[in-house]
Amino acid sequence: MVALPLLVLVIAVVALGMGRLWIAPVKVVRILVDNVIGLGPDWSDTEANVVERLRAPRVVLSLLIGGGLACCGAVLQGVLRNPLVAPQIIGVSSGASFGGALAIAMGLGTALLVCGAFVFGLAALLLVFLMGRVDGRTPLLMLVLSGVVVAAFFSALVSGLTYVSDPQQRLPAIVFWLLGSLATASWDKVAIAVMPIGAGVAVMMALRWRINVLSLGDEDAQALGVRVELLRWTLLVATTVVVAGAVAVTGVIGWVGLVVAHLGRMLVGPDHRVLVPVSFLIGAGYLTAMDTVARTVIASEIPIGILTALVGGPAFFALLRRTRGRGWVDA
Repeated sequence: MVALPLLVLVIAVVALGMGRLWIAPVKVVRILVDNVIGLGPDWSDTEANVVERLRAPRVVLSLLIGGGLACCGAVLQGVLRNPLVAPQIIGVSSGASFGGALAIAMGLGTALLVCGAFVFGLAALLLVFLMGRVDGRTPLLMLVLSGVVVAAFFSALVSGLTYVSDPQQRLPAIVFWLLGSLATASWDKVAIAVMPIGAGVAVMMALRWRINVLSLGDEDAQALGVRVELLRWTLLVATTVVVAGAVAVTGVIGWVGLVVAHLGRMLVGPDHRVLVPVSFLIGAGYLTAMDTVARTVIASEIPIGILTALVGGPAFFALLRRTRGRGWVDA
């Protein structure tokens, strides 16, 4: 808990300096501190503009979204007691993707794109709720299976939308947005994302100790005085708000929640009081590092959704081989 914040800070400072215009980390720190205490500048106006106006919002957004998605993965795996659950499984990402893609196809502005992603993300969760209810309660198996069905349904709608979109103007924009990217990051998008992600993460942090009780099973949790249905759906709504907020500003970025949650569990164990904040820190640093690689490794930028999938799959397999499933079994 001491080393991780320092590591994330180092990653953020290095990311602010990396790019076509290399800026030393010490100079990056001086540029940032100058806004507070007014140091004598020993850098050019170009370097200051690159750090403060171009790279800073992108790094802040990657920290925010990476941490939020990682928290969602850790919380969902605990709430649903399934090591393979990720934000994509409950259908929220697919619903938000369809809402954003629909806004792009109709030529609507950024504000309506964000609204569309939120509305359809919440609609996906509502469908999961309605489909998974059995005799006034929601069994875990029905919840997961309903999420798979809803995700497949909205994925099919996205595919149909890309098929009928204008191939000259709308289709490239939709495809690029669906691949996930932080290339269009700005302080305005940070302001848009910080509200839902901050609110959702705050709820998950406040209730993280109760997830340990949920992992005992519904009957034991009820015997300990926990209102299982209310707690579970409160956490599901919180994760939905976070995922919808992330998808609205960057498109779909997969594998973060699944991989980081397992890495955090391997490092600190299954106690969600520690696992959730550790997952936030690891996810923030991980996505910032991936985004830095995506924009610097070649001349043209790689969509970060492709990079996280390419790295996440083998990394997840390596984690499973190293722990042989013990990290989850011990939970």
